[in-house]
Amino acid sequence: MNRPLSSAERSTHRRRNWLKEEAEKARESRGEAGQMEFWLRLARSRIAKDVKAGRGDVYSGFALICRLFISAMDQRADGDQRIWNDLLQYAEQVVAKHPPA
Repeated sequence: MNRPLSSAERSTHRRRNWLKEEAEKARESRGEAGQMEFWLRLARSRIAKDVKAGRGDVYSGFALICRLFISAMDQRADGDQRIWNDLLQYAEQVVAKHPPA
């Protein structure tokens, strides 16, 4: 028999469902670009909250992720898809294991 979810667990569950629904709505209305814009807006909001909470290293972390993404795109454009494929595979694994809260 399962125990009832705590208030925090219910809140996390509702937030994850909301994120999935909003990302899907953005994709349905504006395609892949809409979904990307949704996640970028969410990331920007979360970065602002982290900075207010005193975690300014979020800027350098996001910049590094952006540099990695651009490097992978550049390598793919030059005909080498290894970094791109590895990056996408790793990202899918992380998101599957640790979905956004």
